[in-house]
Amino acid sequence: MKNGSVSRRCRCTDPATGKEYGSTCPKRKNSRHGTWTAFQELEPAQDGRRRRFRRGGFTTSAEAQQELDKVRALMAIPDEDDAWGKTTISDLIEACLKEKEPLPDYDETRRRFQTGQSLNSKTTVAEWLDTWLAGRKRLRVTGYARYESDIRIHLKPHLGHIRLDKLRVHHISSMFDAINEANIDIQEQNAQRRALVDQLNATPWKGTANRARRKQLKAQLDEMPPFRRPTGLNTQPRIKIALRAALNVAIAQQVMPPFNPAAHAELLPGTKPKALVWTDERIARWRETGEKPSPVMVWTPEQTGTFLDFVAHDRLYPL
Repeated sequence: MKNGSVSRRCRCTDPATGKEYGSTCPKRKNSRHGTWTAFQELEPAQDGRRRRFRRGGFTTSAEAQQELDKVRALMAIPDEDDAWGKTTISDLIEACLKEKEPLPDYDETRRRFQTGQSLNSKTTVAEWLDTWLAGRKRLRVTGYARYESDIRIHLKPHLGHIRLDKLRVHHISSMFDAINEANIDIQEQNAQRRALVDQLNATPWKGTANRARRKQLKAQLDEMPPFRRPTGLNTQPRIKIALRAALNVAIAQQVMPPFNPAAHAELLPGTKPKALVWTDERIARWRETGEKPSPVMVWTPEQTGTFLDFVAHDRLYPL
């Protein structure tokens, strides 16, 4: 690798000619005059194109030399005979130069290079979740569908844009706060829609006024959001588990620092629904309103027997 260099330059111009003084600037004897630039030859591109690192604007030669030392340290990560590695490192340095970004951290770059990972540390949470889910080869169809749903509906919209190595506990906590706030809106909108549906069902079909009223109610329903299920407090731990599992794999593969923020995000406590038995009164109420007394309803032995008798000739009856 060729040795780099640092040089000083000023933009002073000769009033008589309008051209820059360059090395003949009368203020050049002042060590603080002008700015310093670091130069370093990089490995040629894959197409043979010559490349050079050039970054200026430093106020002192020490600052420029420090930048040059960073470039040289990065270039020294691959072995001398590793042409592919040197080209890859040069690609990384050239990308930082084009994007006007700081040079990557030496220790992190060296770790990624030695473990065969991508040197691009800008992997987002969304990109990693896709990679992680695609790598789950032993998942059942139901398990895959559950993870895919959590990722698509919750994790990507709230966290997908964040760099994986920048994900913090407060990002995850903010996601669940937003989910709970959205639940309030969903419940209010569902209640409003349910009230309109009840009015529509209570409005007779006959009569000009009734038909106009039904038409008006249907138009209002069309403008409202459809019924949606809120993400309950008992469902949110499942989302957290999916994120935690994905981040554990990222940590194991050294794609992110060895700290799992999902393990430290706190959730509101959920409550298990109380199971109720289908009594005659509850059955009558359910048939009248369509609402179950509890999310978990239990059959009596007689009701179970009635069901089994009803499906006795079904092909799945032995199950």
